[in-house]
Amino acid sequence: MSGNLALDAEIARLTDLFQQAGGQLVDLPVLQPAETLLDLYGEDIRARAYVTHDPLAGEMMLRPDFTVPVVQMHMQGGPSPARYAYAGKVFRIQELDSDRPPEYDQVGFELFDGADPAAADAEVFALFSAAMAHMNLRAVIGDIGILLAAVRGLSTPDFRKGALLRHVWRPRRFRALVDRYSGRAAKPAGRAELLKAFSEGRDVLAKAGPLIGLRSQDEIEARLKVLVADAAEPPLSAAETDLLDQIVTLRESAPMALERLRDIAVDMPAIAPAVAKVEARLDAMAQRGVDVEALEFEGGYGRTSMEYYDGFVFGLSSMARPDLPPVATGGRYDALTRALGGGAAIPAVGGVVRPSLALQLAEAGQ
Repeated sequence: MSGNLALDAEIARLTDLFQQAGGQLVDLPVLQPAETLLDLYGEDIRARAYVTHDPLAGEMMLRPDFTVPVVQMHMQGGPSPARYAYAGKVFRIQELDSDRPPEYDQVGFELFDGADPAAADAEVFALFSAAMAHMNLRAVIGDIGILLAAVRGLSTPDFRKGALLRHVWRPRRFRALVDRYSGRAAKPAGRAELLKAFSEGRDVLAKAGPLIGLRSQDEIEARLKVLVADAAEPPLSAAETDLLDQIVTLRESAPMALERLRDIAVDMPAIAPAVAKVEARLDAMAQRGVDVEALEFEGGYGRTSMEYYDGFVFGLSSMARPDLPPVATGGRYDALTRALGGGAAIPAVGGVVRPSLALQLAEAGQ
C-alpha cells in the first residue's frame, strides 16, 4: 500500500482487471541480480538503474521493470500457456533536469502462449485499451520486427547487420550507422590513415598510452580489423537505404500503414513475413472490437524503450500532455524468453500501466 488512497484504489482496480483476465498474481523481489541485466543490455543499463553490492549475492540492481524477472520466473518451469499479473515499485535513474520520479508504481499483465501470437497480441492490446478506456488516450501501435527483418535482409556483410541490429533501440546511433554505411556521412578525420597503418602491420597502439578503459588490447585490435573490413565494403545501396528510411519514418493509420508496408515488401521481400503478422494482428484486433481504422501505426515506435521488445509494440498516451511518458505500454518479447530460457523460447506479450500518471492526468482534467 502506498498510503495514497486514490493511488491504492487505482492499483487495486487494475490488478483486479488483470486477474479477471486470468493473470496469476505474482510478487517478485525488488533486488535483482545485476549480471542478468548486464548480459542482456550491456553496461548501458548502469546509467538507468540503481546498483548496489551484496557480499554474498554480488552486484544487484533495484528492479528497473517487471518483465525480466517475470520471464526469469516463468522460464524456470512455469506452465504454458500462462498469464501473470503484478503490481509494485520500479526504480530508474532520471535525467538531471527531469521532474519524473526515480521510483514509481507499475501494474502489469504478461501472457505466455504460442498457439496464436496474433490473437495474443490482440487480447493484450484490447485488455489495456479497455482498462484505460475512460481516459480518452491516444493509442499507437508498431512492430519492431519489421525493422529487424529489414536489417537482416540487407545486401551487406553480417558484421554490418550485427552492428545495426545492436543499435535498433538507439535511433540516433542506428541513423549514424546507416549514414556511414551508405556513404551519406563523411568518414571521421584520420580514420583512413589509422586503418591504412594498421592493415600494413604497423603498431598503431604503440604511442596511444596506457590502457584505461574496459577494452583489452586484443579487443581494440579486433575492432580495428572490423573497421578495415568495413572500409573495403561498397556503400549500402541508395534503394535499400531509402527503404529503411521509409520504414522508420512511417506514420499512418493502421490500414494505410499496412498498405505502405506491402508496397515496401515488394522491393524488400525479407519483411514480407513480418508484414503478414501485422495483417493477422489487425484482423485479430478487429475481431475483438478494436477500431483499427482509428489506430495510428508508427514504424519507429518503441525503439527508445527497454530493449526486449522484438515484435508488436503499443502505447497509450495523453493527447493533452505529449511531454509525459505513455500511461500504458507493452509489446512482444519472444527473443527475451529465449535469452533467459537457455535457448528454449515461449512466445510472450504483455504490458504495464503507470497508475500514478493516470491519476495525475485525471486530476488535471486531461
